[in-house]
Amino acid sequence: MTSITATLDAGLTLIRTALRRVLVANSRIGHAFNKWMPKGLYARALLIMIVPMVVLQSVVAFVFMERHWNTVTRRLSTAVVQDVAALIDVYKDYPQDKDRTTIRGIAQQRLGLVVDFLPPGDMPPPGPKPFFSLLDQSLSVQISRQIGKPFWIDTVGRSNLVEIRIQLDDAVMRVFAQRSAAYASNSEIFIFWMLGTSSILLFVAVLFLRNQIKPILRLADAAESFGKGREAPNFRPRGAREVRRAAQAFIEMKMRIERSIEQRTAMLAGVSHDLRTILTRFKLELALIGDSPDVDGMRKDVDEMHGMLEAYLAFARGDSGEQAQPTDMAAALEELRSDAERNGHAATAIFNGLPVATVKPAAFKRCLGNLVSNAARYADTIAIIGHRDHRWLTVMVDDDGPGIPQDMREEVFKPFVRLDSARNQDEGGSGLGLAIARDIARSHGGDITLVDSPMGGLRATVRVPV
Repeated sequence: MTSITATLDAGLTLIRTALRRVLVANSRIGHAFNKWMPKGLYARALLIMIVPMVVLQSVVAFVFMERHWNTVTRRLSTAVVQDVAALIDVYKDYPQDKDRTTIRGIAQQRLGLVVDFLPPGDMPPPGPKPFFSLLDQSLSVQISRQIGKPFWIDTVGRSNLVEIRIQLDDAVMRVFAQRSAAYASNSEIFIFWMLGTSSILLFVAVLFLRNQIKPILRLADAAESFGKGREAPNFRPRGAREVRRAAQAFIEMKMRIERSIEQRTAMLAGVSHDLRTILTRFKLELALIGDSPDVDGMRKDVDEMHGMLEAYLAFARGDSGEQAQPTDMAAALEELRSDAERNGHAATAIFNGLPVATVKPAAFKRCLGNLVSNAARYADTIAIIGHRDHRWLTVMVDDDGPGIPQDMREEVFKPFVRLDSARNQDEGGSGLGLAIARDIARSHGGDITLVDSPMGGLRATVRVPV
């Protein structure tokens, strides 16, 4: 019993090892296959059409060459050699035909062959043979099998004739046969028509496939534009039913998102209006009370509440309603630099590349302004560096301040999160500046990241697609 169990365990181990090797090999093959496969839908669809067509044409060509061309050529060659053998028999059995007139007439009128007789002698030296000649091979085999005498053939010298010489006892029999009588010469026409029709059908399929791919590309462009905060005014569902369904789902999703933002903005606008009314009454009542240290503190609290309310409303409203348009980013950075210098900070601004980028001007300026304001609150020197290539617009704001701990660099983007414990606007903001900045950057399809600055403080990097 123990030996049986050990044998079973050993067998299972071998099976597991074999399966593991098969899975590893399959994974490697799949990885290599995916590496060489095209990545685009258009290229993959073309490959799906071309590969079966090439395989089918290859199979048809092979079957034709093997079953038709080779077989028909062998049979035609056999028939020609049989006619030559019959003429040799006539030549031997009717010696009374001294001038061979009868045999020449039979050959030309009945068999379509031109026959004459040469004086006995050596055969001509073998001529050059083509690299692949089925006719030479077939004729040689059949003459050796049916006639069994020394022979010489030439299938190259004359394009439409085949010359055969047979060594007889007292003469050399020379036979000229039509090449078409011994060779299946229509194979090239078949291949031409096969390749020609395949090329035409493939061309038509490519045109049809391009028309089917275009709606998918339009859908991708519309989704990308919406992700960047831009409109796609000419987009509508087109193409096949499945593509139309996906496009319609995208339009409905876009409308739901926009409707949700509008509802949120309208609700917050109403709340803001009500709170502003109350704050206005507070200010009026404080003005009627008169001046005193307590009243001054209450006025300061009311002003802080008003500022926090405006900041919260701006965060909730975002950049809704503004349309993206070409904007001179070099001029925008220079304006931010001037504002920072007016507030008593040493600032520089540099922009590399084409300065014009398509963004929402007011919203994007506010995004950068919040980053510069955040740097100005804690640092003395600010450097603004912009760069644009064919895909991305990148703006970096460096400062020489204390920076932000690495474990807090994601937390500061959350609304109302502040690193300082102050609760008045003289010492700290409302905690919405970075949240608003990231919200605007993401509405453009980009993001904001925080890293250490070469100046010793913090570097805020805005990166949005152009």
